[in-house]
Amino acid sequence: MTRLIPVDALPIPVMLIDADQMVGAVSPALTALLGPKLVGRHFITALRQPTLLEAIETVMQSGAPNKSQYLGRDGARDTTWDVTIVPEGRSVILTFEDRTAAQDVGQLRRDFVANVSHELRTPLTALQGFIETLRGAARDDPKARERFLGIMERETTRMTQLVTDLLSLSRVEEAERLRPNTAVNLGALIAGTLEDLGPIISDSGMKVTLEDNSAGVHVLGDSDQLRQVIANLVQNALKYGADGEKVEITVDPPAAFRKLRGLGLAFHVRDHGPGIAAHHLPRLTERFYRVDSHRARGQGGTGLGLAIVKHILNRHRGRLHITSTVGSGTTCTVVLPLAD
Repeated sequence: MTRLIPVDALPIPVMLIDADQMVGAVSPALTALLGPKLVGRHFITALRQPTLLEAIETVMQSGAPNKSQYLGRDGARDTTWDVTIVPEGRSVILTFEDRTAAQDVGQLRRDFVANVSHELRTPLTALQGFIETLRGAARDDPKARERFLGIMERETTRMTQLVTDLLSLSRVEEAERLRPNTAVNLGALIAGTLEDLGPIISDSGMKVTLEDNSAGVHVLGDSDQLRQVIANLVQNALKYGADGEKVEITVDPPAAFRKLRGLGLAFHVRDHGPGIAAHHLPRLTERFYRVDSHRARGQGGTGLGLAIVKHILNRHRGRLHITSTVGSGTTCTVVLPLAD
């Protein structure tokens, strides 16, 4: 004889509705989802969602299994549950499957496509307009032609950079779970990256200083990706801290970091520009998020740089912390675990 497992012993959200349409039993997981004191209530007062209630009534009448959804709330976010409704004699059994993560991924994908489409549509529309003008009214106007060609060059450069950043982000995400295992001299890597950025620093008219207190200590990392992190933070400081006169990079001595659960090495990139309002700080690493979208686009920004930095540091089990005071500049701090 088959032994039936009681509903309250199941680890997933389950509800049993008796023949009298009252809730006969619920699992602890469902109590956590819907709240206490469900047993003995009519299923309509326990669930209260018309689409789900209609699906349950259909099963009661037809005797055939059915599916529906339950929309809940978990703290600050909405949750989505697939509900399978199966008849069991004169009773009905509901099982709930959490689909929130899948819904979030789908929404992230949709938002990503929408953002990429928007970022490409603007320059492509501009290029189309300039081409039509050059073929028509400006065909024999050398000054207008040169001005339009300059704008077209900037727009194509920005689109090229956007595609490059998208490919870079894709590669970083693909390797995010593979922790690097190479010892890297962080101080030397920063110094070498600043040499590579020499022409950009020179064109900015700003001074970049480096104070290395690491004493040659190594971190565990991928040197190419860490160079990308350093270059991105320095270029951001040069672009958006341009109202100041210098960018300061400081590498601290090794120290213990609670979030790393061990020893780490921190470096800071500080500019003396206009700063960033506090409400923007939590969103700076989101894809395509810009504090000042018009200014960022004008300076060639794609809105993906800090998202790439975040994913690289996730792979390295590192941390990024951004602090800023309006009128006093911005500081980006990166912490990386030491190599053994």
